[in-house]
Amino acid sequence: MPLCEITLIEGRSPDAKRELMKEVTEAVHRSIGAPMEAIRVVLREVPAAHWAVGGVPKG
Repeated sequence: MPLCEITLIEGRSPDAKRELMKEVTEAVHRSIGAPMEAIRVVLREVPAAHWAVGGVPKG
């Protein structure tokens, strides 16, 4: 049972997140042959103020 965990800065639309989960699931299925129903995708959203690049917060 593959588990894909993705961490994002919050703010994307529900449609965009659904599409991401669908595309990731399909990519895992294609690349390793795991059954679609066995693939899990978890999205974690964090506030921009809690995300830094090079020590600089994004929000």
